Amino acid sequence: MVTLPSILDNDFYKFTMQQCVVKLFPRARARYKFINRGHHAFPEGFAQALKASVGSMSGLSLSGEEKEWLGETCPYLDPVYLDFLQGYRYDPSEVSIVQNGQDVEVHVEGYWYRTILWEVPLLCLISENFYKLHNGERQSDQVIAQKTKEKIEAYDKLGVTIAEFGTRRRHSFEVQDMVVRTLKQWGKTFVGTSNVHLARMHNTKPIGTHAHEWFMFHAAKYGFKMANTIALENWIEIYRGDLGIALSDTFTTDEFFEVFDRKFSKLFDGVRHDSGDPLIFAEKTVLHYRSLSINPMTKTIIFSDALNYKKVELIANYCKGKIGVSFGIGTNFSNDVGLTPMNIVIKMTEAMPENEAWTPVVKLSDEPAKYTGEPDAIELAKKVLQIP
Repeated sequence: MVTLPSILDNDFYKFTMQQCVVKLFPRARARYKFINRGHHAFPEGFAQALKASVGSMSGLSLSGEEKEWLGETCPYLDPVYLDFLQGYRYDPSEVSIVQNGQDVEVHVEGYWYRTILWEVPLLCLISENFYKLHNGERQSDQVIAQKTKEKIEAYDKLGVTIAEFGTRRRHSFEVQDMVVRTLKQWGKTFVGTSNVHLARMHNTKPIGTHAHEWFMFHAAKYGFKMANTIALENWIEIYRGDLGIALSDTFTTDEFFEVFDRKFSKLFDGVRHDSGDPLIFAEKTVLHYRSLSINPMTKTIIFSDALNYKKVELIANYCKGKIGVSFGIGTNFSNDVGLTPMNIVIKMTEAMPENEAWTPVVKLSDEPAKYTGEPDAIELAKKVLQIP
């Protein structure tokens, strides 16, 4: 049975968002859905294997040593939240798993402060069980470590900082662990990992801020027009200048920059790119800062969309001397093992703010193929936001 080694085997932004939800929206509820973007065919018995893995998660808890490390490493996670996290337990009854032939459906429902932690571990377990049941033979540890070493040495020569963002679609925990260990050993410009457990294990920085669901929920509660503004204000209220990279493409970057005014642009350290043409995004971002008389070289774009060396080199050369850059690389690190990587996501589909009605939520990325949500809700959002 595939199991997770720690409750911290999750992406950092899940914990940073959870602290906000506990404080600001303790009665909100959420629903999530698994999306099989790659149309992968799941083998017989997959649902049973996944259910067993999910069931095992109820035994995970934050240890005293882990709690102490979080408090020292992340002082913006306050003692009240850390006490809450120490008492938190996964509840497998919040997860529904059904298999019909080669198709698998996974749904999550419950209080948002609880269900927010499920997305990344579920994706890990879907991926790891998929490869285990298919019995596909990955490359050896030596080959994977050598490839990782060569990649980070190439990035070092480019002079760009690199973070590992590969938890969600990793081949296995063993592979991701090996990758982070290799990056830490050989990477002069390696700055950390999104995986909190591995950051602790390898004495590196946990990296992340917030995800699309933060803005998607705000749209359900406050409307599409106010979603970006109130989501950013609430982030500032909790973190007071820490964790200052803003995700821009929940309702398209153009819409985001309309409300990312001088106050936000000065308070946040930069923005994260997650969809659409990275060079167009970089140019828009540079022009936005210049229009506000802010030197773009004092700001940073974190690029994180399906990166490999060729894309990183192109982006780095384009942005040189224009704006600061850093790169979060996921699948190309954690699932480059000689097998076809999975293309899977889990997204929030509905939210119930403060015992109100269930409200559909959507994501309108800069790449229309990455839109998520019901067609009627997507059309409504586009109409309200005047997106063509």
